[in-house]
Amino acid sequence: MRFAALLFSLGALAVADPQFQIQFSSSARSTPADGRLIVIVSKQLDGEPRFQVEWGIETQQIFATDVDQWKPGELTRMDAAAIGSPLRSLRDLPPGTYNIQAVLNVYDTVHRADGHTLKLHMDHGEGQQWDRSPGNIYSKPQRAEIGRDSVIRIELTDVIPPITPPEDTKFLRHVRIESKLLTKFWGTPIHLSATVLVPDDFDQHPDQHYPIAFLQGHFDEGRNMLRESPPPPGMKDRERRNAQFGYRLYQAWTTGELPKMLIVITQHPTPYYDDSYGVNTANMGPYGDALTQDLYPYIEQKFRAIGQPWARVLFGGSTGGWMTLAQQIFYPDYFGGAWGFCPDPVDFHVFQLVNVYEDKNAYFDEGPFERLPKLVGRLPDDHILATMQGMSRQEAALGIKGRSGGQFDAFHATFGPTDAEGYPAKLWNAETGAIDPAIAKYWEQHYDLTALLQRDWPRLGPKLVGKLHVTAGTKDTFYLDAAAHRMQDFLESTKLPGKGPYYGGSFDFGIDKPHCYIGEIPEGQSIFTHYLPIFAEHMKNMAPPGADIKSWMP
Repeated sequence: MRFAALLFSLGALAVADPQFQIQFSSSARSTPADGRLIVIVSKQLDGEPRFQVEWGIETQQIFATDVDQWKPGELTRMDAAAIGSPLRSLRDLPPGTYNIQAVLNVYDTVHRADGHTLKLHMDHGEGQQWDRSPGNIYSKPQRAEIGRDSVIRIELTDVIPPITPPEDTKFLRHVRIESKLLTKFWGTPIHLSATVLVPDDFDQHPDQHYPIAFLQGHFDEGRNMLRESPPPPGMKDRERRNAQFGYRLYQAWTTGELPKMLIVITQHPTPYYDDSYGVNTANMGPYGDALTQDLYPYIEQKFRAIGQPWARVLFGGSTGGWMTLAQQIFYPDYFGGAWGFCPDPVDFHVFQLVNVYEDKNAYFDEGPFERLPKLVGRLPDDHILATMQGMSRQEAALGIKGRSGGQFDAFHATFGPTDAEGYPAKLWNAETGAIDPAIAKYWEQHYDLTALLQRDWPRLGPKLVGKLHVTAGTKDTFYLDAAAHRMQDFLESTKLPGKGPYYGGSFDFGIDKPHCYIGEIPEGQSIFTHYLPIFAEHMKNMAPPGADIKSWMP
């Protein structure tokens, strides 16, 4: 009797966990939905919490779970079982006043050509951003007191509207085409887009043909790359600098100071990231072939490009830096030169701070009794930007099965094979960080750029002479310089007897420069005004006898 009374008293003292009870209104969406339901819990009591999720210590808290065939008006409960980041569970949330908002990242069902049926968030013109993707539904921010046993009701009442397509101007033209190769792979129409910067007198000379520079990077429509007036007073420093670069480009572009070229900003987001990395992959399909066989030829024909390898160059930074070098290596006969700035890891022995081939864990360096966290990046003052474990945990909350739209999931989707369900097979376990050596081997054989160069140099070398150019800061924010050094070590070794041909390109390491170092550019210049003359000179040197190298030069 006394034992039963003790159990009763302990039960009375137990405290229930907080929970969210969530529904969406039929005015926001009238049909059932699949997707990732994300609740953001913010200590910033102003603004929209959905825009306050970021890397590192400044991020706000998220909790998330999948929903399937969720109907309008139907309540779904999110409790301590939901995946959280940085806090792992609602049970860990301290009592207090918070700004709460919920977003449903809507999934579509696709039937891929490899036989897999998948539920994924297809891009809707925003570059795979769950917090602003058209068609996603969300709640208005609400202030709430959350205690140990709180039940918070949330209703999603708003839908993110479609993005207004950019309009053509005298200088900026826009193209969007369906790729037959990608449509076949995905079993649903897939489009590729680009913004093309044309010369000042493009319309006045219909018989003129131009060389082309492909700018690779994260999803960017280039709406602000050209500015016809100087920046007004009152702009923030970063905005002012970008506006000044745009105005400087406009001045150089319209006065004949620069070569008359086509600059193409490509947009090719996938269901996994804002950029395809420009190569053929098991998870995302033949994006490399789609770009070089569908989009680029269409652009060259429509905008009167010269259309020869010597008159095509690639350039870009970070993700775009890796893509720039990868496209030159995977399609060595198609392009005439590549400038990869601060590229994502080009050698997986130093995949940031992870040795993919020798480390057993992506999250920790481990000794007999101690283990230390691996970092993703560092701030300019050398403080930690984020850890591998923390960033992976956040992506696992935003979307399981590689569906977060985040950087690590992009790496898994690009470099790895598919799993049994057809989703990306991950190099490391999202919970423990344990590395799968079989998948590491797949990465090495298919997408380790330095390993590919070493393995295939007898075939690739003659086609790449003078074409590979790399820059990186020795204090790269994401530790990317170490991989670039390893690529440089191999390419410089081609100068040794019997190792040739010598690669004949360049590496530029900016001492103590962070991400993304693009070389020593004179004050007031930008990547465009500095590098376009360099590209033009390179093209002139690569051109075959009899090629037109005068009509487009300044």
